[in-house]
Amino acid sequence: MRKALIFLIFFFHTSCLLAQQSWTRVDSLYAPLPTSMEVWKSTSPVDAKPSIVYLIRAKLSDPALLFTADTSKNRRLTPRQFFEKNASPLLVVNTSFFSFTTHQNLNIVIRDGEQLAFQVHSIPGKGRDTLTWKHPLGSALGISSRRKADVAWIYTDSVSTYPLAIQKPVSPIKDSHSILSKNAFLSMIADNEVKTWKMNTAIGGGPVLVQNGVMAIANEQEMKFAGRAIDDRHPRTAMGYTKDGWLLVLVAEGRHLGKAEGLTLKQTAQLLIDWGCVEGLNLDGGGSSSLLINGKSTIAPSDKEGERAVPGVFIIKRKS
Repeated sequence: MRKALIFLIFFFHTSCLLAQQSWTRVDSLYAPLPTSMEVWKSTSPVDAKPSIVYLIRAKLSDPALLFTADTSKNRRLTPRQFFEKNASPLLVVNTSFFSFTTHQNLNIVIRDGEQLAFQVHSIPGKGRDTLTWKHPLGSALGISSRRKADVAWIYTDSVSTYPLAIQKPVSPIKDSHSILSKNAFLSMIADNEVKTWKMNTAIGGGPVLVQNGVMAIANEQEMKFAGRAIDDRHPRTAMGYTKDGWLLVLVAEGRHLGKAEGLTLKQTAQLLIDWGCVEGLNLDGGGSSSLLINGKSTIAPSDKEGERAVPGVFIIKRKS
């Protein structure tokens, strides 16, 4: 009896949480779209704060869809410029973190099996640690040539054709080297099984938010946000996939007081889980968050200038 009561309380509590988030399918606002691609919008408050969130589902197995990425060299482009550059695709969304000074992607970008950008594995120390470096492994989402998605922690270098990947997060190492060598990478991953990560398309970001269908935020291992910043509300971009083969793209508006105040990383993870996400990760957010469907805007960017120029995007287009 007691177990049954606990179950009912848990079920009721979980149902209430899910019921708070109401979604409306808005494909018609962004038509024409293939039946294998859905656009959902929610304006329900998240933890009593106003929110605007878009969730796109696309069937990975649909041969009529092409999942790809693009990047710009030594410069940045707005998502709309990427849209025009790529012959008006169905979807354009921002992805990797980047340097404002060099315009360099700080995370991997793979297109047609070729690495166009590499993970930056080294963070310089400060103060007493000026001459030392910490080496976290960043995460990425990849789609293979067989249209299978995977989220992993990866190691890249410019002399290797393919990245190396592990399926569990590891703590960063600290040393006096500004570059993480392959031998140092192998020494830090302990008993984790290493595989060659042969992906046709991939984009990086971090931290991982969901593993095995549950919240598993790897912020400490990936060294993305300091202190309790994972509890701050911001515009968010995130991606994941479901067991039954749907790719999920989530973008939340934020920093608009009283209209759309953004999501925390925990809230972002939970929304992905509500949609059946098996594995998912955070991508660059804040002023970078932007999503175009058939060239039409969805969220309002938080930068007063509008869309922020970025060096890399994820794209879905009709296969010609």
